[in-house]
Amino acid sequence: MAAAAQESPSVPSPPSPPEEPDPFYRFQSRRSVVHSTRGIVACTNPLAGQAGLAILNAGGNAADAAVAASAVLAVVDPSMTGIGGDTFALFFDARQEGGGKVLGLNASGRSPRAATRDIVCASLGLADADEDKKTATTLPHDSVHAVTVPAGAAGWVDAVQQFGSGRVTLADVLAPAIHLAEKGFPSSKLSAHYWQAAEKDLRTRTPSTPSISTKTPHHTLLKPDPSNPNGMRAPREGEIIKNPDFAETLRLLAAHGKAGFYRGPVAEAIVAVSQAAGGLMTMEDLAYHASLPPDIHEALSMPLGSIQAAEPGSDETPSSTAQKLRLWEHPPNGQGIVALLTVGILEELERTGKVAPLRSMEHNSAEYLHVVISALRIAFADAGWFVSDPEKKKQEGESGETKPFDPKSLLQPAYLAKRAALFDPKQAPRSPPVRGNPEEFVLDSIDCLLASKADRVSPQMTTSDTVYLAVTDEEGNGCSFVNSMSDLFGSCLVVPGCGFALANRGHMFRLGPADHPNVFAGGKRAYNTIIPAILTADDGDDNKMHTLDTVFGVMGGYMQPQGHVQVLLNMHAFGMDPQTALDAPRVCVAPNYFWSPDRAAAASPQSEVPGQVYVEEGLSDAVVNDLRSLGYTVVVVRRFARSLFGRGQVIRARHDPVTDERVYVAGSDGRGDGHAVPLI
Repeated sequence: MAAAAQESPSVPSPPSPPEEPDPFYRFQSRRSVVHSTRGIVACTNPLAGQAGLAILNAGGNAADAAVAASAVLAVVDPSMTGIGGDTFALFFDARQEGGGKVLGLNASGRSPRAATRDIVCASLGLADADEDKKTATTLPHDSVHAVTVPAGAAGWVDAVQQFGSGRVTLADVLAPAIHLAEKGFPSSKLSAHYWQAAEKDLRTRTPSTPSISTKTPHHTLLKPDPSNPNGMRAPREGEIIKNPDFAETLRLLAAHGKAGFYRGPVAEAIVAVSQAAGGLMTMEDLAYHASLPPDIHEALSMPLGSIQAAEPGSDETPSSTAQKLRLWEHPPNGQGIVALLTVGILEELERTGKVAPLRSMEHNSAEYLHVVISALRIAFADAGWFVSDPEKKKQEGESGETKPFDPKSLLQPAYLAKRAALFDPKQAPRSPPVRGNPEEFVLDSIDCLLASKADRVSPQMTTSDTVYLAVTDEEGNGCSFVNSMSDLFGSCLVVPGCGFALANRGHMFRLGPADHPNVFAGGKRAYNTIIPAILTADDGDDNKMHTLDTVFGVMGGYMQPQGHVQVLLNMHAFGMDPQTALDAPRVCVAPNYFWSPDRAAAASPQSEVPGQVYVEEGLSDAVVNDLRSLGYTVVVVRRFARSLFGRGQVIRARHDPVTDERVYVAGSDGRGDGHAVPLI
């Protein structure tokens, strides 16, 4: 038959055999936890890990090393992160008297101050539309109005200045990234995969604007290749790519601090490319951001309570051996409150006996997953309304005046009890829960994470393009660090001659209703998905003395709080070590649309289905069937599409039972290219 086919052109060729699953995902490599008494860096690229270790060896602390690793990731994995995006960090400061303190740094960018909801709606043909149509429309991910002020540069400077050791300079911290950008580096497997997925957008979205270095139209972030029809392309795995323009941008930041980025030639190039694409970014927007004091605050927290199991190997009851652990998350405009609400709801369900203790259930059984999924759905319903710019969100008082909204009101026991009462042990929620009112306990009719009418016709796929890294040091400090572009290479608007793209976090604004806390406005920060996390052990009768237990996180998109909860429960309800807790299959609740370059493997539906949940390959068929019998619509996700479930890092602080010396124990997610590396 093969010979006949060759002799006669009229005979069609046989269909190509199905593509073999990538062996990287078909076989999970075995990883053990990593140990160190001095410090560990856990991140998604070994080059970034080495940069963090170099700063620790030079006398820097966990915050210094985290910025060094993040800067290298902006060089070697620019699809997932960059200086043009946002940074959130939690820092456990072990130097505080009377016990450590967890502080948060919010370095998220605002929309241009000249932008208005009316301008954005007009750009989408909604100038004369009614409120219902605006509410049902989302801001396209590729709209220039989704571009926000790049806050990552200021965040790096603030982290080093506010949390750093003072023993290394910003120039020291950025030196490894500058070296790699200038001399070049081989692209890793997953980075190359996503780089290729974005190649066309990188080539076509950026308007022709002069480079700050050559004064002629210029493109970076793609590899020059004379044999390619376009003269450039994305790097393939293992190929060398250089970014000397980004090296120069980092040198300016290292030499001049924020002024090197938010004023002068880099700022001018940012404004030029934004305005050439129809945006409203100005030099004043950038200068204003640089003038703001660091946004540093105490993080929000929730005690774990009864969901903890006994320490592994203990014959005692959980209540007698479990530490008093506390979960710390970023307050709004980050979505860390979803994880805190979920933990609070799970605690309430256990306390009232509505569910058996989670630690008594079979891990990843349908019974267990149903409880966790339901709690997450309830928490997301609240987040969809209450997560917004903390400087803009107001809540009506009893006398009609406005007052700042306090996110801690969502974490009060009485409110959590009302939310937990929505759980149905017998079936999946048939429609998304609606948000509550933490003051009056009156349910509203708005669920702001419900897919809009526009999405049901033409769904917008939300991306998971973020890096998370964890660092601990010899002094007992811990830094939980996230840097994000929001989408794959963000807006794909590359700043000419500067070597980085601009993020598009503004696509997470609402266009309606007009009174929505997260509605688009100028000079405002959008709902932000990126959230680092820390666990502490509470000491003392008043639970106000804290020691570091765990630095951890799971990126990206709406998966992040879901990953936090699942990895946390893996460790503290089921006794898994950090690596095993990360390796375990995860689930992801809908309604949220997630992007994947392998849509066929993800089997993503084209419209929202009540009770929909994504499950990762590795979950047994029996569990999938049991979830379906509870009323869930289950989508099994395989291969590269597993990026949907995030890529996490975990570092725990334990103590030798004889000497009481601190021993760090770390794991790194096999869904990423990186690992955890110890300091010797």
